[in-house]
Amino acid sequence: MIWYPYAQMKTLDAPVKIARAEGVHLYTEDGHDLIDSVSSWWSVIHGYNHPEINAAIREQLEKFAHVMLGGLTHEPVRRLSDKLAEWLPADLDYCFFSDSGSVAVEVALKMALQFNTNRGSDRDMILALEHAYHGDTFKAMEVGDDEDYHFAFGKNSEKKRGVIHIPTDISALEDAFSCYGERLTCFIIEPLLQGAGGMRMYDVSFIKRARKLCYEYDTLLIFDEVATGFGRTGNRFVADLVLPDILVLGKALTGGYIGHAVTVANKKVWEGFMSDDPTHAFMHGPTFMGNALACCAALKSIELFERDDYISKIRRIEEITRREMAGFADPRIKEVRIMGGCVCIEVYDEKTLCGFKKYAYERGVFSRTFLKYMYAMVPYVINEEELVTILNTMKGWFDNFRG
Repeated sequence: MIWYPYAQMKTLDAPVKIARAEGVHLYTEDGHDLIDSVSSWWSVIHGYNHPEINAAIREQLEKFAHVMLGGLTHEPVRRLSDKLAEWLPADLDYCFFSDSGSVAVEVALKMALQFNTNRGSDRDMILALEHAYHGDTFKAMEVGDDEDYHFAFGKNSEKKRGVIHIPTDISALEDAFSCYGERLTCFIIEPLLQGAGGMRMYDVSFIKRARKLCYEYDTLLIFDEVATGFGRTGNRFVADLVLPDILVLGKALTGGYIGHAVTVANKKVWEGFMSDDPTHAFMHGPTFMGNALACCAALKSIELFERDDYISKIRRIEEITRREMAGFADPRIKEVRIMGGCVCIEVYDEKTLCGFKKYAYERGVFSRTFLKYMYAMVPYVINEEELVTILNTMKGWFDNFRG
């Protein structure tokens, strides 16, 4: 029996069975052709069954699929580390690999905590955002702020002792640093776009102020760009605009082919672990970190992103989306938000969206709403006709269902 995610198994609707996938299309076992509007949880930026990524994986598979990084190393992981160091801004050069975005967040938080321990600091607090989502492992849940996902913590604030959540408001940010700045190990954020917390979008001025305050209070700044990285906000990385101390990447890192993630630290953090004292070593090691197949997929994914000018593709997606959504409104809609390769329709009552998944399916679109949010995060290789079909399906729901 498969135990499916984010679902009550007793009442779960039967999942759609996929037989094959190509480009932005999912083909079901019963003959339906669906445009994927959510890129398999925002990861499949090049579409499905990409011939060049397929070939890169096959070539490596003929050599070996995986060897551990404990006492061993290999060419794909070295090349990917070198490429990321070259590609990412400033001195974000030090790559610690893991097997999922959530684990990479855990690594970032553990890294920040131990960085302070290694230098003899007794800092004991973490700053995070309201409505934050950083994954479903325990420290990631602790810095998250969404009870719809994380019932384990409930309303018992004692379970989150030492974590402060603030809104994306500069005055609240300044107040938090004024009150807790000397105790903060780190400030972790999803920059510009909070994904699972409701596709909430905010201004870069907040992040710029956060960077200055982190410098002032000697607090590490962590960007969780698992969802926002690789162009989703319209920027290659938000780290290109404002520089963090630690950057977390996942999802689109491998083009959505294989679960893999990386936590990238700057020189300051790296040097905080360099010591003759063995207790200053970073004692962490996911089994599949630096998986050779994943590294080859990531290298080819980055090559495609650069070579085929994906930033222009994303700008075009945003341009079409803004054109098609211009003037669209409905009394049941609270707000329509657009940023880069993301569009979100937030409604007042989540019951408004009941039945939309089936409605979209019948019109050749795979969509997955959550709570009060109808959204699209499309693969970047989508063409205009396919994108307009998705957007018309989203708008059509409100035109056809007046209840």
